[in-house]
Amino acid sequence: SFFFFSSRRRHTRSSLVSWARRCVQETGYQRRVHGIIEMLKSFLWIAFAAFIAVSFCTRGVDYSTRVTSISCMVSNGYTFAVPRGYCSYGGVDSNVVANLRSAWDGGMSNVDVYMFPCVSCGNPKRQVDQLVDALANSKYGMIWFDIENYKWSNDKESNRRFILESIAQIKARGKVPGVYTSYYNWESIVGISWDGVKDCPLWYAHYDNDPSFRDFKPFGGWRKPAIKQYLSLIHI
Repeated sequence: SFFFFSSRRRHTRSSLVSWARRCVQETGYQRRVHGIIEMLKSFLWIAFAAFIAVSFCTRGVDYSTRVTSISCMVSNGYTFAVPRGYCSYGGVDSNVVANLRSAWDGGMSNVDVYMFPCVSCGNPKRQVDQLVDALANSKYGMIWFDIENYKWSNDKESNRRFILESIAQIKARGKVPGVYTSYYNWESIVGISWDGVKDCPLWYAHYDNDPSFRDFKPFGGWRKPAIKQYLSLIHI
């Protein structure tokens, strides 16, 4: 097995390796993602996330530290990368430009970024602009906007405005947004029935060890998900 030493996309976890098998279906969005994702985390931890697909499958990785050894993964069938673009403390990831470049140079076929916003910092448009401006000379696909319980306001209306402004600004800058969240995070942060960004592809988390969408409960206006994360951390 090949292990990719990086940190997982969650801001609270470190020194984790994530591998993914993803299935991608081209749509009116720049790219909708479906399929099965497997995320292997470093040494003693293993994580899985599932994408249920109807199209062709690829395998990929997401990470939040500087990574240069891409070609070995590509040679073993990993062709999709999602490095972190923005950090929860309120700043562009200092490695993202280099990580994007090395992902393409290493032979990745598809490369996105993910954005973990700093809610307490305010000014969501500025945060999006910081990211997009920092990547002005970089090639990448979608921006996945991470919405989970980390320093959000207790005011759901305020949280909704923050999300709407962020997603709108991603679109205004000519980029394609996706949303990472879960049923319970969504319920806690904005209210389960709020559907303000239902037009974005959904990557949802439900840790049931079932790589299927059978468990999916509609929320936030989403009737069908794009990606499922189905298992969190396991000690092996």
